[in-house]
Amino acid sequence: MASTEEKVSIENNVVIRKEEIEKNLLYVRQCIEAITQRQKEVRLVAVSKYKPASDIRFAYEFGQRHFGENYVQELIEKSKMLPLDIQWHFIGTLQSNKCKMLAEIPNLWAVETIDSKKKAELMNKACVSRDDKLKIFLQVNTSGEESKSGIQPNECLGLLNYIQDNCNKLELRGLMTIGAPNRNHFNEGQPNPDFIAKEFRKERGIELELSMGMSDDFEEALKLGATNVRIGSTIFGARPVKQESRQDKV
Repeated sequence: MASTEEKVSIENNVVIRKEEIEKNLLYVRQCIEAITQRQKEVRLVAVSKYKPASDIRFAYEFGQRHFGENYVQELIEKSKMLPLDIQWHFIGTLQSNKCKMLAEIPNLWAVETIDSKKKAELMNKACVSRDDKLKIFLQVNTSGEESKSGIQPNECLGLLNYIQDNCNKLELRGLMTIGAPNRNHFNEGQPNPDFIAKEFRKERGIELELSMGMSDDFEEALKLGATNVRIGSTIFGARPVKQESRQDKV
């Protein structure tokens, strides 16, 4: 049984943690507002992987509703513990055998990592019992790295058209990119996926969002047209040291 001093210490730590998350969220929101000048709507996705449900609740109490997770099981567990009006984004590598599990999360707002016809088909089939269409983003490999998931830019239009014409339980929402490590991934000749969105709009009359920008580059991403930014460590602090790919580092 905890002593009075221990209880006071725990309570103080809770207050400190809550204030830290609120301060960080405010900072990110102010950065977004300063860059966009309120000329466009930007969605902030707070990436909460490896973080406890209590951290998510602190951010929720400060008005945050969109949260991102990289691992299906972690997302399932957290979704059961937290308010139903949270809008979850799955932003990790999508395994074909996990589509059904994801689709069963009632407040799953979007899957941002569709990168093949097969995964689109499986996700569409898994969503057959959902009342609403599931929003999806097509993950594009704009950095040209073989280790990174995502469809090649020159293959995007074909897959976008296929999904639009054949996946009636999916709602095409936009394109998602992940930059290369150890460099500003919006430089060095890397294509901005905005040109794909423009081509699709010209061809089908559909506006696509751009999900790009993480903790280390979201400000630059906003300047290049991002409408959905995925920010983790700037809000919640550093995560446990693990072997993570760039897809995990947000």
